[in-house]
Amino acid sequence: MHQELIAFNKVIRDTKQFPDIHVGDVVKIFRKIKEGSKERLQAFQGTVIALRGGQSSSPTITVRKVSFGVGVELVLPLYSPQIDRIEFVKRTRARRAKLYFVRDKSVKVLSKKLKEVKLKSIVIPVEGKEEKGETVEAVSDVVVE
Repeated sequence: MHQELIAFNKVIRDTKQFPDIHVGDVVKIFRKIKEGSKERLQAFQGTVIALRGGQSSSPTITVRKVSFGVGVELVLPLYSPQIDRIEFVKRTRARRAKLYFVRDKSVKVLSKKLKEVKLKSIVIPVEGKEEKGETVEAVSDVVVE
């Protein structure tokens, strides 16, 4: 039974590929919205304040943004059919696993709390083609203040 659950989790996880998301990152989530017979994509850009259920088949992500002075949070399963894609916008360095304290803070205070991490691009050669390479973003240890 245990091996069947592991196999099921692996199949579910292989259906979608997401960028390496950490708490504190700013991401843009594109959700499928159905209105009548039409379907459209709606973007929700905010800060990841929690990731739960890391190794399960249905981990959840909590994203928060402030819209017109009102805090809005979105809690979605990562492998939900409602999510079309997740785009990485900005990486910040958080010193906690869950950022629930941001609910009480203003946006101005949070910009000082969460330091932006500078990303540098490195070139990784593609197999068989040494002259061409893909650019992949990697996190450096430099902190921009």
